[in-house]
Amino acid sequence: MKILTDILPAGTSFEINGSEETEVFGITLDSRKVEEGWMFAAIKGYQTDGHEFINQAISKGAKVILLEHWPETIKEGITYVKVDHSSEVTGQVASAFYDYPSKGFELVGITGTNGKTTVATLLYKLFTKLGYRTGLISTVENKVAGKTIPAKLTTPDSVSLNELMAQMNKENCEYVFMEVSSHAIDQNRISGLEFRGGVFTNISHDHLDYHKTFKAYISAKKKFFDELKPEAFALTNVDDRNGEVMIQNTKAFKRRYSLRKIADYKSRIMESSIAGLLLEMNDIDVHLKLVGAFNAYNATAVFGVAMELEQDKFEVLKVLSSLKSAEGRFDLVSVTGSAINAIVDYAHTPDALEKVLDTIQKLKGKSTSVITVVGCGGNRDKKKRPEMARVASERSDRLILTSDNPRDEDPEAIIDDMMPGIPQGKIQKMIRISERRSAIIAALSMAKDGDIVLIAGKGHEKYQEVKGEKWPFDDKEIVRDFLGQKN
Repeated sequence: MKILTDILPAGTSFEINGSEETEVFGITLDSRKVEEGWMFAAIKGYQTDGHEFINQAISKGAKVILLEHWPETIKEGITYVKVDHSSEVTGQVASAFYDYPSKGFELVGITGTNGKTTVATLLYKLFTKLGYRTGLISTVENKVAGKTIPAKLTTPDSVSLNELMAQMNKENCEYVFMEVSSHAIDQNRISGLEFRGGVFTNISHDHLDYHKTFKAYISAKKKFFDELKPEAFALTNVDDRNGEVMIQNTKAFKRRYSLRKIADYKSRIMESSIAGLLLEMNDIDVHLKLVGAFNAYNATAVFGVAMELEQDKFEVLKVLSSLKSAEGRFDLVSVTGSAINAIVDYAHTPDALEKVLDTIQKLKGKSTSVITVVGCGGNRDKKKRPEMARVASERSDRLILTSDNPRDEDPEAIIDDMMPGIPQGKIQKMIRISERRSAIIAALSMAKDGDIVLIAGKGHEKYQEVKGEKWPFDDKEIVRDFLGQKN
C-alpha cells in the first residue's frame, strides 16, 4: 500500500479532485482487474479508450482514477488525478508504487525489427552462465533467475512490467535484458524505467498497420535512444542504414557494432555452415553454434553489451561459443532417422524472411531443394503480404502459401493479398493450402533426403489465433510427429 501523494511523479503537471492522502493498494489499466482501494489508469489506447470504463472500475472498488479529462460526473469518495498524458504518468506511478525496481539491477533494452528476442535471450543465457542472477523479458518467455513466466506481449504494460521487475528485485537479479518493441515505446509502457543501456539491431518495414508510415516507425524506435540518460550506453548496428540515425540525438555513450565497417565491436565471418559459425570477433577467433550472417550480427551485439557491462572478454567468448539461439529462431528440428532438414523460424517480415532464406541458400548443397511454407498474419500490415510472397518465391524451389494467425480475416483472402507478389515465372512452383497443418505436412511429403523445409512465421508460438480464440498449434510438434511416423 502507498499514499497517493507519495507515488505521484515530481515535476509533472496534474490536478487533483479529492484527497491526496488516499491509500492506493494496487494499480491497473484493466477495469476488469480492479480490486477494492486500487487506482485505475484510464489510457487512450490504439483500439479502446480507458476513460469509457471509469464507472466500471469505480463499481469494482477503485478509489483513485488517473485520467486525461474530467468525467461528466464526479463521484463522492473518489479521488481523480488529471494529467496531460496518462500513459506516461502511469509508468512513473507504477515505478514509484513498486519502489523503483529498475534501479535495483542493470537493465538493458534491445529494440529493432529483427533480432530482439535472440539478442535478449543470448544475453540472459550468457550472464546466467557467467554466474549472475539474471532476468529476461522477451516475446518467447519471461525469466526470473531461472524461473519461467509465460510472455503475453513483446513488452508488458507499464504496471505489469514494474510488478515483474519488483519480483526480479526480490530474487536479487543483478542484470535484466528486455525486448523493447516500437509499440511499447510509442505507448509509454517503458516510462519510468532506468536503463543502463540500449541496443539497436536493425529496422525494416513492419507494424505499419499501427505506425502508418515508416518514418513514424523509425521515430518510435529512435525515441528509446533519445531518452537514455548520459550514464547509459547506446549500442547500434552501423551496417543498418538507420543505425546512426538511432543514436544521433542520444545523451548516452555511443558505441557501434558491425560486420562491414570500422566499429567498436567488429566481427568477420570466417566459416559458415548448417552447424554454426566461425567468427573473428575483435581479432579473436570464436566458434558459435548459431547459424547465418544475421546471427553473426546478434552475437556481435551480445559481445558488445557484455563489454559495456565490463565483463571479462575471454570468459564471455568462451561461454558465447556454447550457446544456442532462442526457440523458433532458425530452429533446426532434428528427428532421428530422418535426413530431411526442417527449420522453424519466427520470420514474419520480408526482411527477416529474406535473411533466413539467403542463409539457407548459402548453406545448402547443389542438389538440395528448398521448400518454404509461409503465410501472413490477419489484422496486420497488408502492404507486406505481396512482399513476403515475392521474397519466398524468389528464394525457394517450391512454395506453399498458407495461414499464419488469421485472426478475424479469411485465410484465403490473406493468401489472395500475397499472390500479386509472386513473379509470373514462379507461379507453377507455388501451391496454396490455407490449413497450416496440411501445408506443413505437404511440404515435408515433397521433401527428399537432404532437402530443407523452412516453416516460417510462427516460430516459438504454441497456438494459432482464429476468430478471437487461440487454439493449440506448434509447428515443431507437427514436424516431429510427421517425420517420426514417416520413419
